[in-house]
Amino acid sequence: MILPERISKEPLGPTIRQGDEEFTNIVAWTVFALIDAEEFGITQANVDQIAGSATDPRIRRLLGVEPGMGTAIGAANDQYARTIIKAFGNYGEMFERHLGVNTPLGLERGQNNIWTKGGLLYAPPAR
Repeated sequence: MILPERISKEPLGPTIRQGDEEFTNIVAWTVFALIDAEEFGITQANVDQIAGSATDPRIRRLLGVEPGMGTAIGAANDQYARTIIKAFGNYGEMFERHLGVNTPLGLERGQNNIWTKGGLLYAPPAR
């Protein structure tokens, strides 16, 4: 049960064991990639089409069309974000599927939306 009153205001996210910086980087940059994908309009359904036609270098790096992003964070390959988005969708798709208004939890996005839609989510610039 999710209570109606707010009892905490700190942002919460994935928890990673201390001392494993490589895994911490992969988890953090995966969350950022999912947020970026939503901001760029990249979805589970269109990720391959966008990867094949994108001219924006940020999108090309995100989806592994231009090399370097995956290896920079310690991922196995440069298409790590594309693989994740293809399997699970972007941040918004995952939120709606597991927590959104059409789930038993019925949560509105609210502040847990991307910044361009009135929320607080944004990803730092990719390396």
